[in-house]
Amino acid sequence: METTILDGKKLSTKIEDDLTKRVKKIIDRTKRQLILATILVGNDPSSKIYVNMKTNACQRVGLGTKKIELPENTTTDQLLEVIDALNKDKDVFGILLQHPVPNQIDERACFNKISVEKDVDGVTAFGFGQMSFGKSVFVSATPGGIIKLLKYYDIPVLGKKATVIGRSAILGKPIAMLLLNEKRDCDDLSFKTENLKSIVQDSNIVVAAIGKPELIDKLISDPKQKGKALW
Repeated sequence: METTILDGKKLSTKIEDDLTKRVKKIIDRTKRQLILATILVGNDPSSKIYVNMKTNACQRVGLGTKKIELPENTTTDQLLEVIDALNKDKDVFGILLQHPVPNQIDERACFNKISVEKDVDGVTAFGFGQMSFGKSVFVSATPGGIIKLLKYYDIPVLGKKATVIGRSAILGKPIAMLLLNEKRDCDDLSFKTENLKSIVQDSNIVVAAIGKPELIDKLISDPKQKGKALW
């Protein structure tokens, strides 16, 4: 059987080209700049890289950006105030709170404070519920990208067996719901699930949503490691 590499970079370039044209048309029609506000709390190096990547992508397609950086000791109430102000800002069309936030912050409360209309990363509980019912809302970025990638390469997945390893609110659970909405039989599992090796081997699609490169390969190749954390 011939192996097909799903080239995400190729697809992202096409999406950016399409978005550039769409953004220009909207700006020409409304005479307004479209602004994405990003919120970074603390000094996590990886989070800074992710935020910079997102703002750079916005600039490439003609979107404006508003970067807000808050100190590590920011409280939940302080962050909620910032989000509330952005909700009311008519120049801001999207709000992205970079995950994770410092431990003292109630992340779920802050996610849910984001207006659903501006929740471009699909992090609100209401948005998740709407997405689960197949409604037209913004979905989490990586899960949405996975679905786009499968469709772009016309992968015949209807009725196939899909397995998601991981249950996070921004990746594992959303991709499981999206797969179910695509009328696929989908299991949302933990890496500690019993008989994980046989489940993965019997699946047509496997999504490793645990943030650890090669973890699944190691887990299913060594019986002694089954059910153990490898980090």
